[in-house]
Amino acid sequence: MSETAASTTEPSGSAPETEAPIHPRNDLHDALGWMALGIAVLIGSVTMDRLERQDVNPYTVPGLLPGLLGLMMIFLGGILGLRSWRRGALRLPVPGPTVDEREQRRRVWIVVALCMGYAVVLVGHGLPFWLASAIYVTGSILILQRLSRDENERRLTPRVWLKALVIGVASGVITSLVFQELFLVRMP
Repeated sequence: MSETAASTTEPSGSAPETEAPIHPRNDLHDALGWMALGIAVLIGSVTMDRLERQDVNPYTVPGLLPGLLGLMMIFLGGILGLRSWRRGALRLPVPGPTVDEREQRRRVWIVVALCMGYAVVLVGHGLPFWLASAIYVTGSILILQRLSRDENERRLTPRVWLKALVIGVASGVITSLVFQELFLVRMP
C-alpha cells in the first residue's frame, strides 16, 4: 500500500461517528403524536362524503385510503409507544436538552407553523390553489434557508429569491395541474 493511500484511510480501530441514542421518553412522545395524527386522519376519512348518491363503488370511496393510512399510523404509533414503555420511558430520568436539540425543536415548530399557515390561512380563502401553494413553497424555502447553520447559505441574495420564486411557482402550478388533470380532483 502506498504512503498516500495509507494516510487518507481511517485507522482500523476507529469507529464511525454516530448520533446520541434517543431517550425512550422521546419515542413515547413521538408515538403519541403519530397516534393522535392517525386518529385525526381516521376521523376525517370516516366523515368524508361517500358519494353513495352517485352509485360509487364502495371500494373506491374517497376516504378509504386515508382511513387505512390512519389505522396504520395508529397501529405503528402503538408499537413505538409499547417499545418505548418497555425501554423505560416513564421510569428513566430525562436529561436536559442540548443546544443542538433546542435548535432542532425550534426548526420543527417553525415548519409546523408554516404548514398550519398554509392549511388554515392560505388554502380555501379566496386565493387560487396554485398561488397559495406557490406562496407557501417560496416562503418556506426562504425561511428555512435563513435558518441554515451555514453562514453562506443564510444570505438571501437576489439569486436565492429568484430561485425560491421559480421553484414555488413551478411547484404550485404543477401540483394544481396534476391533481386537476390527472387525478380529476377539483382544488379549492
